Parts: sequence; C-alpha cells; structure tokens
Amino acid sequence: MRKALIAAALVAAGPAAATGIEIDVTGEANGTIAIDLFEDVAPQHAERIATLAEEGAYDGVVFHRVIDGFMAQTGDVEFGKTGGDMRMAGRGGSDLPDLPAEFSDLGFEQGVVGMARSQSPDSANSQFFIMFDDAPFLNGQYTVVGEVTSGQDVVDAIKRGTGPNGAVVGEPDVMEEVRVTE
Repeated sequence: MRKALIAAALVAAGPAAATGIEIDVTGEANGTIAIDLFEDVAPQHAERIATLAEEGAYDGVVFHRVIDGFMAQTGDVEFGKTGGDMRMAGRGGSDLPDLPAEFSDLGFEQGVVGMARSQSPDSANSQFFIMFDDAPFLNGQYTVVGEVTSGQDVVDAIKRGTGPNGAVVGEPDVMEEVRVTE
C-alpha cells in the first residue's frame, strides 16, 4: 500500500531528482544504511536532511533514543556529537529554522524514516528516527521523510536504550559518516 501511495504522490508532483543518504554506523551495529528521501512527499524535510548530510553535520552524531520494537532516533547535530554531554542529546537541532509539518498518507512501517519534533507539529529541525516495526499511531502525526532501501539489518542491530524514554546508557552507536547519494 505504501508503494501505491508513493507512486500516486510522485505522479501528482511530477519528476524530481532521486536523492538519498548513506549512513555508516559504528558501535554494536556496524554497516551502512541506505535511505531514499521522499522529496515529492516531504520536500522541505528531505532537503534539510540532505543539506545537513552534505555539510557533514551528521558525522559523529549518536543514536541517543532507541526503543526496542519501536524506533532508533538520531540527528541532534547540536548536542548529539560523540564526546559531548550525552545527557543533553535529543534536546537540540541545527542552526537552521524549524520546519512546518509535511504530513502525508504514508504510514509508519518498518524501515520508514520520520522527522522527530517537539509537541508542536511545526518544530522538526535535524533529528530523525528509523522504525524497527510498524507504529500506526504515528500516522498523520509526524512527517514521513524516507525509507530504508538497504541495511535494515544494521538498523535492527543498533544498541537499544534502557534509560528513561529509551535513552541509551553507556556508549551509543554512532553515525560515523553520512553521505548524500543521487
């Protein structure tokens, strides 16, 4: 069903450059995750992730919130860098302005990438999460920005959090390098 909705969105929006990212992960999970960014579904969010990746802002950022059976969250370019105060990880963003929500009919299923935000729907900035499993309660509440096209096994191996709200205790897994792909 997700593929049909994406295809309908692509036809309605017209052609766009295929953009994605590759994330080299180190830690308990080691390997590369390839993500297709949905420029036609969430153009501002896809552009933000690509921009931050291109600038190297995501390099060295940890997976700070990881909930088994739910998702792995990363992308705090302000407080989530390795060597920083991990108690602050998840509270920051980039120096770019927050983004307005770009909700769609796409569902949160295994491998879907969504933008993290605060209580305000228009507060997404740099953080994103990758789904371990389906979470239909997120549908229409968060922006779907892409999906894993390879490396879901790497996603599934990311160190789980055991602290409050899924906070990773000890050494978290790291996005060692994030590259934009065409």
